[in-house]
Amino acid sequence: MGLKPERANSKQITQNAIDKFIIDRGKEIKRSTLNKDIKNLRAFICWCRKNRYLNGEIELSLLKEDERPVISLTHTQIQEMLTASLPYPALRMKILLALGTGLRRGDIESWRISDLDFENSSVTTRSTKTKKSMGSRPVPLPIMAELKKYISSLPPGQDKIFKRCFNKSRWDKVRHKVGLESFKFHDLRKTFGSVLAQNGISTVVIQKLLEHSSPDLTNKVYMNVDPVLRQAIDTMPAGDWLRVRLVGKKKKDTE
Repeated sequence: MGLKPERANSKQITQNAIDKFIIDRGKEIKRSTLNKDIKNLRAFICWCRKNRYLNGEIELSLLKEDERPVISLTHTQIQEMLTASLPYPALRMKILLALGTGLRRGDIESWRISDLDFENSSVTTRSTKTKKSMGSRPVPLPIMAELKKYISSLPPGQDKIFKRCFNKSRWDKVRHKVGLESFKFHDLRKTFGSVLAQNGISTVVIQKLLEHSSPDLTNKVYMNVDPVLRQAIDTMPAGDWLRVRLVGKKKKDTE
């Protein structure tokens, strides 16, 4: 007979208990994951206070996270990956859809032909993670054309676009061929966000397409804006500044 879990009461929810939990939890998980736990704790503490289970103030601050570079493919790498995946039509199609919609692999694999609207180049999607749906998600026209070709090769009567699950062996072969051993399929989603940002699309729009609840998540984890920063810096008239300075110096030396 198993032991029943020990029940806690509101008097045990103290600042010291919360601090100890965060310290102990921090030894087991990454700081970014711990911050998610802290956010959940904040919501729980707020609920307790609202329902008068707690009276005292409890402070919960998010931990500072080191900025990590977002992994995303360049234009050339995308072309190389699509070329390397040609022997595997289903995998290639999944890669294209991930790059063109930013959806998670599980969401793409759940697509049915009945979800597609070829006339408006869109698809009805349901997120397996958030359980939310987007009634009409736009799909790039060239990718929709490729999808139409792919569907024409499927057996008659098949409604599900991808009958088989993800083939990791084939994915490993593709990324090995293009020299991206550590590249994950989920990084295609990050490439999607990065490409949009680099083409001047606002964070609000990208957040909507990625179905994020927070623009911070979109900015920190899913957008490589380094090329945007470089483009912004290159617009500065530094050359003009130097030319003026050199002309001024030359004039002064000849006087």
